[in-house]
Amino acid sequence: MSWSFQEGRNPAMVLFLFLLVAGIALIAIGASLDGMLYLLSAGVLLIIVDLLHLAARSLWGSPRRPAR
Repeated sequence: MSWSFQEGRNPAMVLFLFLLVAGIALIAIGASLDGMLYLLSAGVLLIIVDLLHLAARSLWGSPRRPAR
């Protein structure tokens, strides 16, 4: 499998999915281990920032392209 971005793949969406998985993993670890509340908080903040990034890209960052 090649790691280059082929046609149809969006690097911003790959970043969004990676941050989403990382946030969920931090939440799971922080919730399951005693004394790891900071990981839970970091996971929640990461997901919030990730969703804000997605909203900003979808509202302001995408150029208007005609449908094919």
